[in-house]
Amino acid sequence: MATLGTTRRKRTAKFVAVDEQDWKPAPVPKTSSLKTVAKAARSCTACHLYKRATQTVFGEGPKNARLMLLGEQPGDQEDLAGRPFVGPAGKLLDRALEEAGIKRNEVYVTNTVKHFKWEPRGKRRLHQKPNAREIAACRPWLETELRLVRPKLLVCLGATAAQSILGPSFRVTRERGKVLGSEIAAKVLATVHPSSLLRQPDEKSRQREYTRFVADLRAALKASAAK
Repeated sequence: MATLGTTRRKRTAKFVAVDEQDWKPAPVPKTSSLKTVAKAARSCTACHLYKRATQTVFGEGPKNARLMLLGEQPGDQEDLAGRPFVGPAGKLLDRALEEAGIKRNEVYVTNTVKHFKWEPRGKRRLHQKPNAREIAACRPWLETELRLVRPKLLVCLGATAAQSILGPSFRVTRERGKVLGSEIAAKVLATVHPSSLLRQPDEKSRQREYTRFVADLRAALKASAAK
């Protein structure tokens, strides 16, 4: 008899051809319960990504969190675990949050897209950047998370998250660390995605960029406390 882990490995190993034009806005239930919304998201079929993913990876954290961290999409380990930011980038994020004086269990962490988009490379599943249709299909989940959590500040981790909130012309390299406004969130701060730190070419570069990342998180903490 196959175990759950075996079933998941078999399921994630196959690559299913799908029509990327197949999408619609996610059907979010009208409720004030974040738990109910998260449960509804498990059966989301708004875009084709659910066909390849192991499961929906919804946001997690306290409903009254002052800070919401928004990434791009779950990765391979997040897809298997069903939780956001638990892989290598998530572990680096945890360390940076602690150094910035922020407790992980006091922030709400989520992604712009709730299913893992990937392509096969041998036995590995490599990340693919979500496109505008996939982001649009998932947008109602994010809008609902923001409405229910009502964070004092939304921190966008990486270009995909930042551009989904601040527009396609936004550049993290030019505006990182600044507190800005948007239609969907009153206060927004953009920084790099922690996975970008892991891709730095050498230890000196990694340490330099990590220090900048921690500084951005400290600025976010300060901004979330301001009236």
